[in-house]
Amino acid sequence: MGELLAAMREHSRRRQPGVLVAGRVAGFREHLRWYDSRPLFGKRILVTRPREQAPELVDRLTLLGAESIEAPMIRMAPPEDPDPLLQAAAAPEEFDWIIFTSANAVDAFMTALLDGERDVRALKGPRLCTSGTATADKLASYGIKVDLIPHEFRGDAVVSALLALGPMKGVRVLLPRADIGREVIAEGLREAGAVVTEVIAYRTILEDAQREGDPDVYGMLLDGKIDVATFTSPSAIRNFAKIHGADQVADLLKNTVVATIGPVTADAARQL
Repeated sequence: MGELLAAMREHSRRRQPGVLVAGRVAGFREHLRWYDSRPLFGKRILVTRPREQAPELVDRLTLLGAESIEAPMIRMAPPEDPDPLLQAAAAPEEFDWIIFTSANAVDAFMTALLDGERDVRALKGPRLCTSGTATADKLASYGIKVDLIPHEFRGDAVVSALLALGPMKGVRVLLPRADIGREVIAEGLREAGAVVTEVIAYRTILEDAQREGDPDVYGMLLDGKIDVATFTSPSAIRNFAKIHGADQVADLLKNTVVATIGPVTADAARQL
């Protein structure tokens, strides 16, 4: 009974509903244990995605049996000067290629396009390239197909894939990107002779340290209560290190699996 009460106290701290089964029916557990036979059952996974984007990942993890610990490291905000984005979205036919490097850039550009006087038919002129399948899927959600996805999901691979199609001299390229986005694509295409127009599609804002009501991520990591930490951008990793201490973050995560999306984010994680 003491063990049961201790388990109930531990569960109550998670502020999640629980079910207690007592009596002979508990004997059917081995035949009905679908719940705890899920692949991630019993795992606590740290989700650092922006708060508005976390539900999709959290829902998938929950279906697989995991308990998600949400601790957003960044959030997205509109550009301080929206005019360049609005002007580009109003005249996409002025470009030969539009390159999207994130789902956030897609959403920002499509919002600017659709809030104006144009619709998706305006994109019939330029060819579209994305840096990965997730970004292509985001365009597909607007009913738009992508013309080019490089085999590797990184900036230099985008440049190589475009150059493989032919000379880029004089080719007009639009690159909607984050305010802290990497310069690899723009620089590589300019070196090849392309005319690249960069517009800030959104800003990446670093979240502050733990807010009231948020989980104590630092304490949970110290106690070994987080099994996996997930990161979907280099900026999320950098802010995680800033919040929890750049000098000690490697030790803090030494017993935790670190999962990242894409090689660029993986490279940032290796630098911790």
